[in-house]
Amino acid sequence: MSVRTTGASRADLVADAALALLAERGMRGLTHRAVDEAAGLPQGATSNVARTRQALLELAVRRLAEREARVLALEELPDPRDGVPALVDALALVAHRALTRNRDLTLARYELALEATRRPALRASYDATGARFRTQLAALVTAAGSSCPERHVLSLVAWADGLMFSCVAGSFSGEVPSPADVRAGLRELLAGMLGDGKPGGDSGRP
Repeated sequence: MSVRTTGASRADLVADAALALLAERGMRGLTHRAVDEAAGLPQGATSNVARTRQALLELAVRRLAEREARVLALEELPDPRDGVPALVDALALVAHRALTRNRDLTLARYELALEATRRPALRASYDATGARFRTQLAALVTAAGSSCPERHVLSLVAWADGLMFSCVAGSFSGEVPSPADVRAGLRELLAGMLGDGKPGGDSGRP
């Protein structure tokens, strides 16, 4: 396995190799020596970038956030600010890619999430990167007419995480839903939240 990319910084090479190893071998397979080999770097190079295991994990978390943010910013994504249908299309495309072309990133994210439950310092770093995405999502659902953005963001994230975990590592790991199926699931979820998609569609009352 080699992840060497022309023009990438040494830190990015190390972080990308760490993410690839997490996806392929899990947390036990992530060592400084393995990262050196996967990145095609001289022995000891990873230690110069991230001296401790904690530093290496935090570097991987930051790089993961950068790469996932890049997916969200792709020009071919529908503008999710253009109403509920566009929001559904954009979120569905991102979710489907997380199950297909970005599957390794999704696996690495779950490895890091589980490790963060045992490392408070990593937990803080992992949660900080996730908070930025939740803030963006809250703004989008508010614009779509949500009367309770915090609760609706939680529901959307829980739905997406449940779908991705089930299809990447859970009991549906042999099945990848089609883009149309992902869109249908999102439409159903948002319809329950927002009603007709206009302000006031969900009163927020039980």
